Amino acid sequence: MAKMLKEGTSYSQREVVDLLIEFSSFKDRVEKKFKILANELAGKNNEHDLWVNLYLVSTDYAEEVFNKRQRQQENLQKIS
Repeated sequence: MAKMLKEGTSYSQREVVDLLIEFSSFKDRVEKKFKILANELAGKNNEHDLWVNLYLVSTDYAEEVFNKRQRQQENLQKIS
């Protein structure tokens, strides 16, 4: 979904709600696991922008890792 945001496509109301739920869940996980980071972001005048950028970076990273693992599995299957 984050990739679609970057590409500037149009969205249905359901897709927007799903993205907001996903983002909220992400923010809750980060706040719980990385309390120091969450405290650093809290109260900044651009706090929302920082959270969105952190979310986009993490989804990019997760997508790269997923693609890399998928390529490795495909290579292993070719070798077999």
